[in-house]
Amino acid sequence: MIWIVGNRGMLGTELTRYLEAQGLPVVGTDREVSFLDTAALETFVRDKPITWIINCAAYTAVDKAEDEEDLALRLNAEGPENLVRLAASQGARLLHISTDYVFSGVPYIINGKPRPYEVDDPTGPTGAYGRTKEAGERRVMSAAPDSIVLRTAWLYGAHGPNFVFTMLRLMKERDSIGVVADQQGSPTWARDLAAAIYGLITKPDVPAGIYHFTNDGECSWYEFALAIHDEARKLGLLTKDCTVRPLTTDQYPTKARRPAYSVLSKAKIKSFGIPVPAWRESLVEFLKTL
Repeated sequence: MIWIVGNRGMLGTELTRYLEAQGLPVVGTDREVSFLDTAALETFVRDKPITWIINCAAYTAVDKAEDEEDLALRLNAEGPENLVRLAASQGARLLHISTDYVFSGVPYIINGKPRPYEVDDPTGPTGAYGRTKEAGERRVMSAAPDSIVLRTAWLYGAHGPNFVFTMLRLMKERDSIGVVADQQGSPTWARDLAAAIYGLITKPDVPAGIYHFTNDGECSWYEFALAIHDEARKLGLLTKDCTVRPLTTDQYPTKARRPAYSVLSKAKIKSFGIPVPAWRESLVEFLKTL
């Protein structure tokens, strides 16, 4: 039996539906069973044959975390540590979702070009959110080395607010929008991430450790927005054109510093035969569902 913690969030909802569609037994909890309450966790698992706990719950308000780092640390490190210790006591394993924000955003340059971050590259978060997620990774792997940490980035999907929905709304409302063009990463469709999680927990030859999953390829937020506009126009989701203007990070200041480059290498997860669809192809498939 698989227990999804944070089952009503964007990824948790998608993952629940995906695993159930594959015929796997799934139970889920959200805020009604706090992962900060060890007694509540122990009560919930009693008499349940849990084999995997998948932690989709997190503090994700990147800017707010600058003022609430203590709370973010509890939710991003203490909670996952409680889950992994519980998993170990039950003979189960934990798969914990992490983020590209554990890296500095300053790329390694090879032959004049930035290279994607590998799973074993040194971390170096620059903000509170990244620091608390990095702390969560350390606590999970220290408490139970048979766990899996899965880093992802730029997540969007049908079951929660995200960049794609924001862009579609603004493009309907306005004739022109500005989007940051000097931050590079890889979009991730929640359904593709759910499929990758399924692969990690069902393939018998996948070892414990840290993995990366985003959709394949890379783009800036500006290029992502252009693709959303163009593909939505083709599908009739937008009935008028909207000009997308490139902005610099300095023109769009935020409290927390965003990574300038946070492309994650998928070489490790690909080596186990887990599909990594191209980001633009997945964007089109997502837009078709709307």
